[in-house]
Amino acid sequence: PEGELAIAQAVIYLACAPKSNAVYTAFNAAMHDVKTHGSAEVPLHLRNAPTKLMGELGYGKEYRYAHDEPDAYAAGENYFPDNMEQRQYYQPVNRGLEIKIAEKLDRLKILDQQTGK
Repeated sequence: PEGELAIAQAVIYLACAPKSNAVYTAFNAAMHDVKTHGSAEVPLHLRNAPTKLMGELGYGKEYRYAHDEPDAYAAGENYFPDNMEQRQYYQPVNRGLEIKIAEKLDRLKILDQQTGK
């Protein structure tokens, strides 16, 4: 019964939790871009370089490991393909945990702006 009670508690929590479709909307927007623009090349700095040749071709060059950056965030880094404008798909709502997520995203956006990239 202990497992069943934990599941019941999770169901009650989810039923009472603030509702948001922000993730659903973000996912659909990203999928729309994929369908509209197709696949694009991964930027060189994000590519894995398991061979010497790939390293010589610039794969992984100037890659920034976010875990080693201040606040574990590579400020100003671009993860979008070179021919694609950066977008923010996820727009948190002003309810529940998403309020804190929005605050965090705002702080990260300021760090990005400070890099000048």
